[in-house]
Order: sequence, then C-alpha cells, then structure tokens
Amino acid sequence: MVSSVLVGSGAFTYEALATWEKLPTGVRLIECPGVAVDSKDNVYVLTRNPDHPVMVFDRDGSWQKSFGQGVFSDRTHGIFIGPDDSIFCDDDGTHTVTKFNTDGELLMTIGNRGQPSKKWGGEPFNRPTHAAVSPNTGHIFISDGYGNSRVHKYTADGQYVLSWGEPGIDAGQFMRPHNVVVDSDDKVYVADRESHRVQIFDADGKFITMWNNIHRPDGMVIGPDGNIYIGELNGMPGVDDAPGLGHRVSILNRRGELLARIGDPEEGEEPGKFIAPHGIAVDSRGDIYVGEVAFTIRGRHMDPPKELKSLKKLRKAG
Repeated sequence: MVSSVLVGSGAFTYEALATWEKLPTGVRLIECPGVAVDSKDNVYVLTRNPDHPVMVFDRDGSWQKSFGQGVFSDRTHGIFIGPDDSIFCDDDGTHTVTKFNTDGELLMTIGNRGQPSKKWGGEPFNRPTHAAVSPNTGHIFISDGYGNSRVHKYTADGQYVLSWGEPGIDAGQFMRPHNVVVDSDDKVYVADRESHRVQIFDADGKFITMWNNIHRPDGMVIGPDGNIYIGELNGMPGVDDAPGLGHRVSILNRRGELLARIGDPEEGEEPGKFIAPHGIAVDSRGDIYVGEVAFTIRGRHMDPPKELKSLKKLRKAG
C-alpha cells in the first residue's frame, strides 16, 4: 500500500495518510464510530473496543492513554468536545450521554442507563446518536436518533429544557437525526441521515432551512474555518455496492454551498478512499480525521469476519 496520496484541490488539498495512529502492542481499534479534537489538538477516538473505549493520541498519532472502561456498551456512537474541552460521548446501547474531563473522569450522565424510553414516543432517550454544546450558552443538544426522531435540549448541568421533531420527511421532521452541531450564532444543524439532508434550526427548534444532495450525512463538525465538514455513509440496502453513493467527505460553507468533496467512487481501505465515514473532526491546522464503522458495514459480513481500517487522517497540504 502506498504511504499517502494527494486528494482534493485548491484550498482543500490534503495528503491522505495510509497510517497515522500508533497503537500499543496488542491494542485494536475494532472500529471507530467517533472522533473529536480538543483545544490542544489531541485526538479522541471513540472505538468499539470495550477495553479501550476512548483512545487519546497527539496530533502526530502517538498514543497518550485510554479511558471509559466499564462505562460503555458495544454500541458507542458519537463523541464531541465542548468549548471547555469537556468530552461528551453517546452510547445508543445504554441510551445515555456521558460527560468526561480530559483526565477521563466521568462528570455527568444524562439518561437512564439501560432504560430506553418508548420507541418513537419522543421522550429522551431511545438510542441517542450525538451531542453538541452551544459555544454561547453551554446548552447541550442531543440527536435521538435510532429509536426516536427528536432533538433534545438540556442546560449545561444536564437539566431538560425542550425537544422537537417527529418521524417524517417534512421540514422539522426526521427520519434519522444522526448528528448535531451548533455554530457561533446558535444555529443548530441536524444531519437527518436517511432523508439525505441537513436541517437547520434556531436554538429553540424553529426551522430555518435545509440542505439537500448530501448522501446519508453521518459525521458532522464545524471546522476552525467556519465551514461544515460532513462524512457521508455509503449506499443503502440494494444499492450499497453502487459507486459514487457516499463513502466520502463533503465540505460546505454555512450557506450550504459545496466547497469540496473528497473520496473515491469506489470504497476501500487505501489512502484517499473510505468505506463507512461515521465520525469526523478537524484540528486547528485544518487536518481532517475520519472515523469509520467499516466492520459493521463490511467487515462483519466477510467470511471469515475481518477488522477493516476504520481511522483515516487527511493532512492539510500547503
């Protein structure tokens, strides 16, 4: 395998690395549903390895530590780092959102572990998918997710405020709210994955607009340049092997205009290709980190099952 390839163009040109993370002997990623970066450019990788659920690396890929053992199920799902470097993790297997500090100390749990709300009932939580924090108010917004079609808003100390959304494809409805981010104007962006769109709301859930033509938006983050970076999952059942449907990264400005799209029409583990982008992060230098659920989408169906590459780094060129 080649060590790296150049992808993208112009201001959005990157060196796609074959390998970035340096794992201790015997440690496996299994797969990486989420990735986030703190204020010091340390990279937090949410894995489905129960012995090392959250792995921490420096920006060069050197191992720092892991934490979260015993807290999560095998359905870890999303990770977000707030303005104060607090770490929020979503687990759709335990139906909780947990908050940690950078030492890996558990600070808060939202939701009742192992006690889902009624499916499609609208109450938090039934398999939540992601969390985000307002940089202005500290409010926590949670997409909920697999057994609900809702977004929930909480205070910074975990007190429930309000919810919005219901199953459907109209504005303000969701098929699968899979990710959420909040910008500096307190606009809330929700990746409505199975509707192939991003919906945008004010902080109280009032619909503003939507962006279409995004294939199964999975991972989503606001970069230091203010642009929205979106990891798109591959095709749906029946067309999941069709070229050009997902397994790519799209970069849009906050008007929803496409600036760049990175990835190959064919899926793969090689540099510049993806299998199943699920989580995404961008550090202060513009480097992109992509976590993939490659085992869930492909590896478990192989004979025999095989762990596939599930963590990619795109290093900003120039």
